[in-house]
Amino acid sequence: MSRVYPFDDAATARAVIDDDGTLVEWNEGAQRLLGHPAEAVVGRPAADLLAAVGTPPVAGVTRWAGTIGLRHRDGRTVSVWLLAHHRPAHDGHPGNWLVVTPLTGAEPVGAEDPLAAAGLTQLPCAVAVYDAELRLCRMNNAMAEVVGLPEERVRGLRFAEISGGQQSEELERSMLRVLATGRALGDHTFTRGCGEDPADVWLVRMAPVKDAEGRVLGVSLVAHDITDSYRARQRLQLLNEASVRIGSTLDVTRTAQELADVCVPVLADFVTIDLLDPQEDGSEPPARVTAPVRLRRAAHQSVLPGVPEAVTQPGRLETYPDFSPQADSLTAGRTITTSSAAEDMGQWVAWNTSRAQMVRGFGIHSSMSVPIQARGLTLGVAVLTRHRCPDPFTADDVLLAEEITARAAVSIDNARRYSRERETALALQRSLLPRSLPRTAALEAASRYLPAASAGVGGDWFDVIPLSGMRVAMVVGDVVGHGIQASASMGRLRTAVRTLADIDLAPDELLTHLDDLVLRLSEESGGDESTGVVGATCLYAVYDPVSRRCTLARAGHPPPVLLRPGGRPDRLDLPAGPPLGLGGLPFESAEVELPEGTVLALYTDGLVHSREQDPDTSRELLHQALGRYTGSLDETCDRILHALLPPDGAPDDVALLLARTQGLPASQVATWDVPADPALVAPIRKQVVGQLDAWGLTEAAFTTELVVSELVTNAIRYGSHPIRLRLIHDAATLTCEVSDSSHTAPHLRRAKTFDEGGRGLLLVAQLTQRWGTRHIAEGKTIWAELALFDEASQGSEAWQDLEA
Repeated sequence: MSRVYPFDDAATARAVIDDDGTLVEWNEGAQRLLGHPAEAVVGRPAADLLAAVGTPPVAGVTRWAGTIGLRHRDGRTVSVWLLAHHRPAHDGHPGNWLVVTPLTGAEPVGAEDPLAAAGLTQLPCAVAVYDAELRLCRMNNAMAEVVGLPEERVRGLRFAEISGGQQSEELERSMLRVLATGRALGDHTFTRGCGEDPADVWLVRMAPVKDAEGRVLGVSLVAHDITDSYRARQRLQLLNEASVRIGSTLDVTRTAQELADVCVPVLADFVTIDLLDPQEDGSEPPARVTAPVRLRRAAHQSVLPGVPEAVTQPGRLETYPDFSPQADSLTAGRTITTSSAAEDMGQWVAWNTSRAQMVRGFGIHSSMSVPIQARGLTLGVAVLTRHRCPDPFTADDVLLAEEITARAAVSIDNARRYSRERETALALQRSLLPRSLPRTAALEAASRYLPAASAGVGGDWFDVIPLSGMRVAMVVGDVVGHGIQASASMGRLRTAVRTLADIDLAPDELLTHLDDLVLRLSEESGGDESTGVVGATCLYAVYDPVSRRCTLARAGHPPPVLLRPGGRPDRLDLPAGPPLGLGGLPFESAEVELPEGTVLALYTDGLVHSREQDPDTSRELLHQALGRYTGSLDETCDRILHALLPPDGAPDDVALLLARTQGLPASQVATWDVPADPALVAPIRKQVVGQLDAWGLTEAAFTTELVVSELVTNAIRYGSHPIRLRLIHDAATLTCEVSDSSHTAPHLRRAKTFDEGGRGLLLVAQLTQRWGTRHIAEGKTIWAELALFDEASQGSEAWQDLEA
């Protein structure tokens, strides 16, 4: 069965041969060529029509072309050029070969033929022909439309003279290369329009025009309009660039600036980013806003240096009325476009004189306001304007701006949430860290804390804790993690350390109790890192200015660095100890003698661990910076941070504590061995008064005599021998200590009206600023501290209160 075609079927000889070699179709043209009617050949082997034995070499190919001898009906052999296409099986039909050959068109079309003339002039792509001097000879209607001038007006001009501009000259140089080499050049992109956003884009190909002998007579130029595909690729590239460039940090202002930078100059000539201020109560911003709207300028960018179009500078707050594009866009919750042509910018421009002058001066003609929204919240508005590019914003521009702004909005919201959490954590951290370090007779101290530049506030902390006997404790610790949870965990551990320090535990014993606490908190949280302390390190040291000895222990924390007077910085070798929270492993203390004026540097690992350098190099820099100590601990702190931390901030939070030891001279300490005889308490009191007179502390004699009497009497009655009394004083405090070999600690009790005793410790508590008990290897020590100012009047008032 033959097919029916809408054209003259006899103009082409056509046959279809099944894969098994059987003829299945035979058209009128095939009958005209070989004389065989369809009914004589259809259904028979196609090989019967071959004049010679054999078949064409078609195995393994999908197309074959060549000349072959075929049998005519009258018996002669006809030499025919054939083109054969193999068509695979489909939709249940077997595969076959389509074989064709033309029967007309052997003669070329004459110059007078209308088709020949229309071939150039009516082609849809722009075509032009230039002579050997690169002057225009012919161009078709499409090229005339591109040029904007008829052929007869520009014939004889060169390409650069017709188009103008630097890019035209570059294209003409390529045409000259084609003319000189005789080889074609292709895929040149030629643009015309406003800067980075051209109005029209063409793909240009050039080829030499040759005569019959192959001599180059000129150059033909073909241009294809690819504006739509170019802009599609440009939008895709801009979206990809926005994904890469926007949101590189968790800083709101920088993210807003990145959004403005991406949009200029590809999408707009001038861009402003205005954001809503955070809510005063710290709540989330609203989903919708009402006019008038108060917005703070976060960023702007322009194609002009210095952003001269800006009326409001970054950081400034401005109120936008309901008829402004900003307020209109935010209240409507969608993009609003305005233009001078539509006359919908007049009221907004006239409202502000400076803005009106700016709009007229720069020729701003189009504006697009895009609300910045993320997670159902309204964060601000991006306003894009054009003045250098003459084209107004199109619907595609709106879609592109909305897509870029939506991606940026998520980054801005992430940065906003991070900033809010960081500020909260910083406030919590500041409230938990000491605002100032106590002044003590044992040492002078200075400290620094720096949150991480990117990760935020962590769990690093430090403290200086005055202890009894003029001693002082120094502690530096680091909780794993960052954020509010790390700060809260740090606060719990710092409070625990202070509580344990108040009962005068040895450093190794204190760390053991702290380790138990971390384990218990982790167990209570059920392994949830958001509610429990999952790990921490700590260094705890106690310095005694009387003996000038320091006892230290650490739990997985970097050891301190010592700078002895006249020496070089040296890392103190301490037993490492496991980090807090592992449980079951012991901690060890080490005791060192520190000459007066020794500087200790206690720090967290954020100071020496960084991406730029290895820890050994950082520790060497720490030693060098500490070695340049000249007497100021604050200056040394700053020098150390400057030497070790990068200019853009530390990758982890850093705590640094520097302490310079001071010693108490033997002349400020007095010691007595007390006999176990209550009758000898009076002579002891007398000796104490004499010592106070020698120290020039006569005004404190009355109170001190009462305290010593009560403490010594209690030790004789309830303690065990040997008993020792020690007085220590500095400029502000006098400390009384009574030690005995009993481990039983005394306690306050409420005496009844007619009880003869039970008021001793109550009297001590009333007369002193603080008192307590500490356990020592030989037993215990009861201590009391008296402030050395107006002691006599305070003691008399306290005594009168007790008598009353």
